[in-house]
Amino acid sequence: MTFGKGLRRKPSQPKGRQLDEIALDEVRALLGDEPRRRDLLIEHLHKIQDAYGHLSAAHLRALAEEMRLSQAEVYEVASFYHHFDIVREGGQAPAPLTVRVCDSVACSLKGADALAAALETGLDPAKVRVQKVPCIGRCAAAPAVQIGKRAVDKASELSVRAALFEGTTAPEIASYTALEAYRADGGYQTLEKVRSGALDAATIADKALEAGLRGLGGAGFPTGTKWKIVNDLPGPKYLTINGDEGEPGTFKDRYHLERDPHRLLEGALIAAHAIKAERIYLYMRDEYPAVLEILSREIAALRESGIISTIDIELRRGAGAYICGEESAMIESIEGKRGLPRHRPPFIAQVGLFGQPTLNHNVETLFWIRDIIEKGPEWFASQGRRGHKGFRSFSVSGRVKNPGVKLAPAGITMNELLNEFCGGMEDDHAFKGYLPGGASGGILPASLADEPLDFGTLDKHGCFIGSHAIVVFSDHDDMRDVALNLMRFFKHESCGQCTPCRSGTEKMVTLLEEQSWDESKVADLDAVMRSASICGLGQAAANPVASVFKFFPEEFGK
Repeated sequence: MTFGKGLRRKPSQPKGRQLDEIALDEVRALLGDEPRRRDLLIEHLHKIQDAYGHLSAAHLRALAEEMRLSQAEVYEVASFYHHFDIVREGGQAPAPLTVRVCDSVACSLKGADALAAALETGLDPAKVRVQKVPCIGRCAAAPAVQIGKRAVDKASELSVRAALFEGTTAPEIASYTALEAYRADGGYQTLEKVRSGALDAATIADKALEAGLRGLGGAGFPTGTKWKIVNDLPGPKYLTINGDEGEPGTFKDRYHLERDPHRLLEGALIAAHAIKAERIYLYMRDEYPAVLEILSREIAALRESGIISTIDIELRRGAGAYICGEESAMIESIEGKRGLPRHRPPFIAQVGLFGQPTLNHNVETLFWIRDIIEKGPEWFASQGRRGHKGFRSFSVSGRVKNPGVKLAPAGITMNELLNEFCGGMEDDHAFKGYLPGGASGGILPASLADEPLDFGTLDKHGCFIGSHAIVVFSDHDDMRDVALNLMRFFKHESCGQCTPCRSGTEKMVTLLEEQSWDESKVADLDAVMRSASICGLGQAAANPVASVFKFFPEEFGK
């Protein structure tokens, strides 16, 4: 058996790609004293990508050697995530700088496609790579661009070129409440009550239930019930925090963490100590470099101050995969694997991270724990409207005058949110419809803008509130184009594990690209995806398409 040009493998040589000693030395230098554990594979891939701008075949081979993993394992993980650039032998490395232009729905409304085309034809591809990418969580400042790790809000060709000329590619860190200021305002006193035994898990769970606090990442499961389930299970146990808000239109977690990170961190430590968790794993999306920097600083400050003692917080960095917002896929990613959703049951509360009971929370859910304990569950519950409980952080973007995160009562209507918090519609735009829950929540017409916005209230219309991501559309927008944009996102982000989602999203895009939509074919494909997909991505991907048929039939007369 030969390999290369007429070369025969020596019996002493292993099969496959041969080890490059220089590459091995480089990988060892990057990893330093870091453990070579299997669950750190993605973290170590990031180190190589950050240092060299890509993952060469030689470095992947060296990393496999250093971590005692097969080359196939390392390659399949690296190739799963969008933010890793694999370069084979003899291949061309990407340009040293990447400009990412978001083309998800809110940015598309504001001209992202034309901006990307202008940049692609006007920049030197040897120096700058222009990529159209899914949502980067800056929908309120659409169109959004990222140059290296530097965000450019309300981007234009001129502003992007100016930023490139200035050469600033590091993330911009906004002013935020750091540890000293947070403690001066009473921060971490509630945590001390938990550590002292004055507050236990059952008491806090009861307060959360009385307050009506629910999972605010999209599922809406009662928080107190989760605590009770995991608290009653034997250890070791873990707490995971899902900061991978990749749903187009969603940016509330970024908003809170760029301003008040310790409110999340204290909530996490309270939860972990109450249920006696071994460790906290905070999974944060790679599209948020400023948040990652803030969290790194403040977690280090907590360690130095002694506030983090027996239970540590480990920050894990995603790598550009929307599917990792699904809790079991996130856990697979934390374990250093491809982010493939798990079959359930068992649920992660019983068999979660590293096979142990796991309490998983969204960022915003933990954000409210301290306030609910200190101010009382009645305070939180009383903030809602129409019998609904609590505050909600609505991410609002699209055709409104004042987009952004709006801290508003649960149960508020879209008309109230639009007029009381967003200043109404943009000039010369008439309200036509809205996404109530991000890309997968369906599309509702303006005629249904008096429905309360909360969990379960929109089910009768085939829609849901999800992560409270609101994208507003006007009479300037074609709802068929909106649905196609959203379906292209799901096609791009399908993990590929199950055929109904992998092939279904691809086929659905093909159907929607036709001039005339075949409602019968679309409905049949929708039914298959809903009934047979493993996780919510495939099950809900066609919601916007079904909404267009149901609520916007006039679009088909164009």
